[in-house]
Amino acid sequence: MRRISRITVAGAATASLALALSACGGTSTSSSSSESKGDRGLAIAYDVGGKGDQSFNDAAFAGLEQAKTEFGYATADIEPTEGETDADKTQRLVSLAKQGYNPVVGVGYAYAPAVKEAAAKYPGTTFGIVDDSTIDAKNVADLVFSEEQASYLAGVAAAKSTKTDVVGFVGGVDIPLIHKFEAGFEQGVKDTDPKVKVLSQYLTQTAEEGGFSSPDKGKTAAEGQIEKKADVVYAAAGLSGQGVIEAAAANKVWAIGVDSDQYKQEALAQYKDSILTSAMKDVAKAVYNLAKSVEGGTPGTGIVRGDLKTGEVGLSHSNPKFADNAELQEAIDTAKEKIISGEIKVKSS
Repeated sequence: MRRISRITVAGAATASLALALSACGGTSTSSSSSESKGDRGLAIAYDVGGKGDQSFNDAAFAGLEQAKTEFGYATADIEPTEGETDADKTQRLVSLAKQGYNPVVGVGYAYAPAVKEAAAKYPGTTFGIVDDSTIDAKNVADLVFSEEQASYLAGVAAAKSTKTDVVGFVGGVDIPLIHKFEAGFEQGVKDTDPKVKVLSQYLTQTAEEGGFSSPDKGKTAAEGQIEKKADVVYAAAGLSGQGVIEAAAANKVWAIGVDSDQYKQEALAQYKDSILTSAMKDVAKAVYNLAKSVEGGTPGTGIVRGDLKTGEVGLSHSNPKFADNAELQEAIDTAKEKIISGEIKVKSS
């Protein structure tokens, strides 16, 4: 039976210096205030889209930055390369482990084969993978989330905010992970107002086709839904979601962001007034917590799940038009309580 671990958050500030790392398949940055001791800590390898996606990967980087500051050790973050293979990913993770980084985290389900192989080669290193729960190894933490729960609340928000009774969902890639977002969103919409129509579209069948890394594809999909009267569009599409938000702003309808609080993202500042809320999952906290567990000598392993009950998924409240809408907040709070209590069972497919 696998051990399921949860770790709490604590903090202490330290200074940092820059260090360069070279490894297969990309560039990296790292820093340390205690490099003289040879300390090397958290390393992350990004998913498709890389750092700067204002979403999933940037959230992982935020967790790395917190660990770097608090533990004062060298860190590394490495970009993906176009058309890379599982062997490329494995070599990247093995290179990091060989250099002494611990833990080493693959950001995204696509790292599953690589994490499994690298973990077997370096049993003394703790590995983590975000959004995958299939690796049964003593030195691997599966960092997973109940995205469907946050998406359900996004559906409540959409149903309460639409004036046309048409809302949209744009998924980056047609895979089970993104099906969770769609299923929760549609259920939240229909439970709130059955007459509201949900338009759904996936950008690509595979990540290699750019479903998570093509804002132009996201923009085109959103524009098509807006032409069909959708006035709230929810994107679960990584970097492609920026195009959805851009289209919403241009057409003066609402967008719902994903993973990070996209209202606060600097790169999206010109569109923020069109971002109603974001369905968030705290990838930063999960990544940081894994690093903290290793630093504390009791590495977290097994399935580590974040959900509404733990506070690791939910909706952002940065937009005042969302936060100050009492009727909307009451509906969301009621739904949240029912999900946590088990009265509402949210679908994941």
